[in-house]
Formats: sequence, structure tokens, C-alpha cells
Amino acid sequence: MMIPLPLFVAVPLAVAFIVPLFGQKTKSAATVLANVATACLLILAIYIMRTGQSGIYRVGQWSIPIGINLVLDGLSGLMLLTISIVSFAAMLFSIRYMEQYTAKPKFLSLFLLMVAGMNGVVLSGDIFNLFVFLEIASISSYALVGFGCEHEELEASFKYMVLGSVASMFILFGVGLVYGMTGTLNLAYISKTIQLAGLNNGLYFALAMFIVGFGLKAALVPFHAWLPDAHPSAPAPISAMLSGVLIKALGVYALVRVIFNVFGVSIPIGWILITLGVLSMVIGVFLAVGQWDFKRLLAYHSISQMGYVVLGVGIGAVVLAQGKDPAWASLAILGGLFHLMNHSVFKSLLFLTSGSIEIATGTRQLKQLGGLAEKMPVTRTMCTIASAAIAGIPPFNGFWSKLLIVLAAVKAQFYGLAAVTVLVSLVTLISFLKVQRYIFLGDLPDNLKEVKESKGSMAWSMGVLAGLCVVMGILLLWEPLREQILTPAVQVLVDNVYSSKIIAMP
Repeated sequence: MMIPLPLFVAVPLAVAFIVPLFGQKTKSAATVLANVATACLLILAIYIMRTGQSGIYRVGQWSIPIGINLVLDGLSGLMLLTISIVSFAAMLFSIRYMEQYTAKPKFLSLFLLMVAGMNGVVLSGDIFNLFVFLEIASISSYALVGFGCEHEELEASFKYMVLGSVASMFILFGVGLVYGMTGTLNLAYISKTIQLAGLNNGLYFALAMFIVGFGLKAALVPFHAWLPDAHPSAPAPISAMLSGVLIKALGVYALVRVIFNVFGVSIPIGWILITLGVLSMVIGVFLAVGQWDFKRLLAYHSISQMGYVVLGVGIGAVVLAQGKDPAWASLAILGGLFHLMNHSVFKSLLFLTSGSIEIATGTRQLKQLGGLAEKMPVTRTMCTIASAAIAGIPPFNGFWSKLLIVLAAVKAQFYGLAAVTVLVSLVTLISFLKVQRYIFLGDLPDNLKEVKESKGSMAWSMGVLAGLCVVMGILLLWEPLREQILTPAVQVLVDNVYSSKIIAMP
């Protein structure tokens, strides 16, 4: 039986409007309700991936392309699973972490609105409603970045809002141009129109606006200026959400969907993706090395790791456009999508460990820390696992996705790209050796003698993500899981099965 797709939007939306009614005196009940809603979304996502479900839901039963439709395929299913995992861990972590803030029900409401918006983006079958859901998630994230209401948080939130609004303007203008040129907003029918009539100057301009708009949402270099301020300023669970899933759902996913399934791949577009990926990888990692604010260091690594994802799909796009062996394109896209999922897990874990350290010590400056290995052994273990994963050390999950991208670059004879990928991974390792040295090793400062380990839901949420960092290599190595979760997402992009499925509907 097909799960009604609107549940992924309706459940968090409904709870988001209910939890503020509890008020401050019953905020524990609001927390329970929000956590139950998030857990339900995770269970639904796991179920549809386990059963291999796909399908189309016509909202209000209006016929396509006139009506609004939600589409579940391999790629959107992968994104739903990723969003649900990270949302569950972040919500669990926030039970204790957010006790230091007032207006906790409002935090929960904004959190669930952001989740609903992201789920709507990955399920939307028409480009205007993709924009609408993108705005729901974006506006919620603007408020959550400034939730602490301190000077730093409000400044970062304002900067994020301004640049996010610029990105939304580019995307909306692109939507208008596409509608004017094709006469439809449905993604599949836009794709069919482009296949029959080809691209004209107006559509090329619209594609350029989408690349800029979604590139800003994904914080790809040179569109990354908002991210290093926004991620450190937000509460730790929100930093985990922003880096773990928001920049992927609103940025990378939307960009990849529009290029591969709507406009079609070409050699110039593929090289644009590769260029954005390489710039993000290199500039992000070298800016990260010099940071002494732990969360700011992690923010720059988010830029760098997004470069891996875009590089992988960019290599796949070039190989497809050149008409070479599609197996090598599939390998590159598989590496990119697998790294997207892996990064969601280990980067969310890193931000949660940063929150654990900050709430225990009152600082996130590396030079003011040290010797926490004995005081915070659980956090140290979780941070070490996540650091090894992001640096690409085997057998953790980051190693396997980076290996796929390197192999795909070599098979496609892009030896320079393979070398850059390895170099960036080595610099990433150096950066996180610095993190381990300054936070957990050395002498414990006198003012941190009474530091206590994070317990309860905070430890459990970190443990869940750390366990995934260890076992997620199974997704690649065990064929039944790979064929269930990763391969369908790759096929959507390589074979464009998304469009053909909708066009074939009566």
C-alpha cells in the first residue's frame, strides 16, 4: 500500500502549528509531540525505502500538468531518508540542549516548519511549488539562526536572510522565465517541451539563474559568503540541520534535479558543476585550516564537502554528455550522492559534538580548550569517529564515497581532479588533527576542572549518528542495500526515469 506522500509535509506542518499552543508551562509536552512527529517521519522514510515504493500523488485529484503533484522516486526517497535521519538526531539532541533557551515551543515549531519545507522541496513535482516549499524552509531557518537573539546571532541571521532572499529572487525569476517559454510549471512537462523544441536563449538564461540561486542556497564557492556566519551562530541542533540537510535539499538536490531531469546535461553545464565543485573543495578546506572557532571551522568544511558532491555529479554529467560509457557516469553520480548522504551524517555529528563541548565549557574557541578527553570521553569518541569519517579514513563512511569519486575521475581520465580530491582529503585530515589536539589533548585549563559529560538524549543522538558513520559502508558493499537505496537515485539522474514516469500517466 502506497504511503500518502502529503504525510511528509502535513505531519510536521500540523505539529508545528500545535506545539506553540502548549506554552511555556507545558513545554515538555510540546517536546514529546515534536519528537514523536519526527520519529514518525523517520519510520515512514525507512518503510518506503525498505519496500522500494515510488509513485505520484495528485493533490486535490487535479490532472497533471494542470494540478499540483508530489513525486516519490529513487532520488527523492534518498533525500527523505537523509532528512528524516538527521532531523530525528537533531530533535533528540535538542531535548536537553535547548533547555538553556526560552520559548522552546517556538523553536520546535520553527524546526518542524523547516523539516516540512525540505520534505516539500524533494517531493514537489512542479517548479513553482518547489520554490514555495523552499521559502518555507528558508524563512524558518532565518529565524532559527537568530534564535539566541544575541548580537552575533542577529547579525548572522540578517546576513543569511539578505543573501537567501537574493537567491530566492534568482530562482523565482527563473521560474517565471521557464513558465513564459514552456507554458507549464510541471517539471516533467517542462522537460518534455525542452526535448521537443530545444533550449533557446531565454531558457539558457533561466538555467543560469537557477545555477546562481541554488548555488547560493548550497553555499558553493563563490556563493558561500553567508554560511561561515550562519552556521556558528545557530544553536547546535540547527547547525546540524543547516549543514546536514538544508543546504543539500534546497541547494544541491534542487540544482541536480533541474539540470539532469529538466534541462538535460551538456558538456558546458557539466564543466560548470565541476568548476564549482573544485573551487568549493579547495577554497573551503584551506579557509577551514586557519579557523580557531570550532563551529566556524566546521562551517568551512561544509563548503568543502559540498564540493565533493557537486564534483561527483559534474563528472557524471560530462561523461553522459560526451556519450562515453554510462557505467562511469553512474559511478561518479553514485559517489556524489553517497557522499551527500554520508556528509549529512558525519557533519551533523560534528556539529552536535561542538554543541556538547560548548554547553559544557561555555566556549568553542580551540585555544581556550584542551584536555577534555578524560572529562568528556563520550563526546571525544563521537568527535573522533566523525573526524575520521570526514577525513576519509577507512573503514568509516566518508572513505567509501570519496573513493568512488576518485575512481570515477580516474576512469573518466580526469587525473587532475582525482589528485585534487585526494589532496583536499589530506588537508581535511590535518584540520581535524588540529581539532583533536586542541580540544581533547594537552593540559586541562583550570577553569574547566568541573566540566561534565553530556548525558541522556544528547549522548544518545550522537551515538546514533556515530554508529551510522561506522556501518554506512554496508550501503555500498552489500548489494541488496545498495540496490534498494542508492542505485534507484542514480538511475533517476542517468536514465531520466523521473520525467518518463509522469509523462506516461494517463
